[in-house]
Amino acid sequence: MGSSGGGVRRGQRYRRPLIVVIALLMAVVVGCLLPRWWCGRDADAWYRGDPGPARALAEELVAFEAADDHRRATGGGDGIAGMWGLLVHQMTAQGLAQLCLAHPDWRERYAPVITRAAVKSLLPQMRAEFTSAWHGRDGLAELDSADGHAYLSYPALALGLARLVDPAFPADLAVQHDAVIAALERRLLASSTGLLDTFPGEAYPTDVAAVAAAIAVHGRVTGADHAAVIAHWADRVRAVQLDRATGLVIQRMGVDGRAHDAPRASGTGLAAYFAGFADRALAAELANGLFRQERGVLGFGAIDEYGDGYSGSGDMDSGPLVLGISVAATGFALAPARAFGHRDLFTRLYRTTDLFGLPVRSGTRARFATGGVIGNALLLAFLTSGPELAR
Repeated sequence: MGSSGGGVRRGQRYRRPLIVVIALLMAVVVGCLLPRWWCGRDADAWYRGDPGPARALAEELVAFEAADDHRRATGGGDGIAGMWGLLVHQMTAQGLAQLCLAHPDWRERYAPVITRAAVKSLLPQMRAEFTSAWHGRDGLAELDSADGHAYLSYPALALGLARLVDPAFPADLAVQHDAVIAALERRLLASSTGLLDTFPGEAYPTDVAAVAAAIAVHGRVTGADHAAVIAHWADRVRAVQLDRATGLVIQRMGVDGRAHDAPRASGTGLAAYFAGFADRALAAELANGLFRQERGVLGFGAIDEYGDGYSGSGDMDSGPLVLGISVAATGFALAPARAFGHRDLFTRLYRTTDLFGLPVRSGTRARFATGGVIGNALLLAFLTSGPELAR
């Protein structure tokens, strides 16, 4: 009896630590698996192009544009303006246009919104920072000049996509669009480095990739042959703007081809997205350099801003860096990951976007709470990116 009771007590003593260990292991497993499942639950739907999540985010931006239209019409002010305003309206137009290309039956609802957003990206107040940097010279009023004014590529690309999907696109706006594209094409062909300055003496390969994208989309809309300028640009990217060691484009350069910054992932990610409209082979090269910057843990992926041998604190283009990880580059990478069929990578990046973006659903609309309207516009464009425009 005594020895038997002692055995029971010893067994209980052994079982209790075992139960604790099992409970801890289960907690670790749940702690590892639950967040990746929860944050990745919509990843497949976005990757496949399912209409549900895309339509909900699109409706959020349609509501923003409607409120913005109402504010302007009733004298309530210009709303968001400057560089961020340009990007909000431009990326809204792009994302909605990509949805119309994927879902042609959505054009009736979204095409008018796309055109209105594209027109607003062309307003003088959206160019104010650039005009000021050019000492009061408005690039849109100086299309005959030799200066780059590469920032004009952003409204030009939005206008091209609006013209592509909107059968009611205004004829006078088409004439203006043609003139902007002609100026950008002439300047790009004349550049031995394939660089156009955004600010005086300061060129961003990402902005020039947007120039190439705008020119390529114009060709699709009008049937104009822009093959020579696209080939020239792609050659100069490989020869001048791309850092061979990292596979990343140099973030800032002089128009003479001298580096003013390091090769960085945020510029490369956005350049890869824009390059997809113009030259898919080059876009794939940029994407591969970008993807080598991925850092992952527990099924979450993020993009390191600087390649080996470089370091820095980032800036407004990269967003805040956390241990070298760029919020912006991580979001930008969603577009080439989807466009080039990297499903697992897309899922890992989406989990991180979901975790920090905090998606919120309200009725028929959805938004990412932490990024504001600019984050929603950018993510609509990147999450709906695809190969349908590249030739």
